[in-house]
Amino acid sequence: MIYKKHIFVCTNQRPSGARICCGEEHGSALVAEFKKLIKNKGLDVEMRAQRTGCFDICEKGPTVAIYPEGVFYGKVQLSDVEEIVFEHLENDRIVSRLQITEK
Repeated sequence: MIYKKHIFVCTNQRPSGARICCGEEHGSALVAEFKKLIKNKGLDVEMRAQRTGCFDICEKGPTVAIYPEGVFYGKVQLSDVEEIVFEHLENDRIVSRLQITEK
């Protein structure tokens, strides 16, 4: 395996409408923040944060998925990124207050 963990952040852009759009809800800023923190902690050799398309759980967005565990986080704010990096990525503890457990 090239990376031990992959962090996928929805940055999907959709036309204005009733559904939330992670791209407009700071999805791109979340990717940048994950990349910055991972690099600053020297974890960028074993972890990768990247943009992804729609997970189709828009009402829970902005959404983040971490693999290989398959853990999904919802309503993620920039202020949550440091906690996710420390708890989940560094210490393998799920941030339960943000975890999405059902669609």
